[in-house]
Amino acid sequence: MAGSKPQRRVLLLCGDYMEEYEVGPRGLVHRTLYSLRLSMDAVCPGKKAGDICRPAVHQMSGHQTYSESRGHNFTLNATFAEIEFSDYDGLTSSANFLMLEITAICHSQFILAAANIVKGRKCTAYPTVGPVLIAAGAHWVEPESLSHCITDGNLVTGVAYPRHPEFIQSFVKALGGSITGSEKRILFLCGDYMEDYEVYVPFQTLQALGCHVDAVFPKKKSGDTCPTAIHDFEGDQTYSKKPGHDFTLTADFEGLDASSYDALVIPGGRAPEYLALDGKVIALVKDFMEAKKPVASICHGQQILAAAGVLKGKKCTAYPAVKLNVVLAGATWLEPYPIDRCFTDGNLVTGAAWPGHPELIFQLMALLGIKSEERMRKEMERFDHERRKEEERLMREQQREEERLLREQRRESERQE
Repeated sequence: MAGSKPQRRVLLLCGDYMEEYEVGPRGLVHRTLYSLRLSMDAVCPGKKAGDICRPAVHQMSGHQTYSESRGHNFTLNATFAEIEFSDYDGLTSSANFLMLEITAICHSQFILAAANIVKGRKCTAYPTVGPVLIAAGAHWVEPESLSHCITDGNLVTGVAYPRHPEFIQSFVKALGGSITGSEKRILFLCGDYMEDYEVYVPFQTLQALGCHVDAVFPKKKSGDTCPTAIHDFEGDQTYSKKPGHDFTLTADFEGLDASSYDALVIPGGRAPEYLALDGKVIALVKDFMEAKKPVASICHGQQILAAAGVLKGKKCTAYPAVKLNVVLAGATWLEPYPIDRCFTDGNLVTGAAWPGHPELIFQLMALLGIKSEERMRKEMERFDHERRKEEERLMREQQREEERLLREQRRESERQE
């Protein structure tokens, strides 16, 4: 499917205060599927295309349950009242069409129970949802951790966003997709108050693609966390800032063997302006660029590239406020209009902001030789055959109902005569 137009359609069922990673305002699920060239429509009952859903950041902070704060605003791209369920091959959240591939995570299994489609099915969820699923007749699978994920036929259920890579892999496989050329090693250069989406979405997306992904920060060790910031576009002159999820590092910066990695990713946010002052960071970036290994940088991450002196003669973009850094570093500025545009120049992929994640990841995939391909043709034919059968059944039922009503009308007319 790589390099082609979207061929499979997925419906994303949204609502206010959904967890932004778990279904996400252009979040992980949305962006991973788009990176694989799967078409996705996001809808919410009672709202229409262009309306906003307000998601929430859920985080375990040492209390009995998770904390909750505001996340990125999410703009719907389709109208719930106008969708035709038969047009879709899969649904993330829930559905009443059992021929679809269905995924549900965390609390969205409440909808599966309400739709009466979990009876006799193995599934898991956030622990507090368990009693409802059991009452609905599901075979409850106690989650071993927040990373637990279960597949039963066309149903994929997960506990929380830490399991997204396996969760997405199962969904892509169920849709008839396969991924080749993965198993690459990717390094993320992190810092305090990097942009929430710009680290977490590509990090887990690349994991879902089968890559080994590590995150490092010069002054911290594996297992330490970095606070993140949510940068959102809410009609002001510049972006607003809210606290995001804490992000856990997976490797130590000290003693790092950069030569063991195939690519480098630099998230944006507030961190880059400080990381650009660190000589070890600059040396790391130079190593990747001189070795001509793929480097993907987004938003303010290009401040580090400019400080490293690796942009001279390159064509690139960035968040508009970083244009001066890029031009003074000797690069040719590419206007990021619209804001989701990304560009590749040799081994360098650059983007302006998190709305460009699908394209940034797709262009990085191309440099790494990672491809998503359709599985056997008969898989497509199976979906089409099941859909046609369902449509024919509904048409027969509708015809029978119309004939019944017509007979009743005739009998009523005869009685009146």
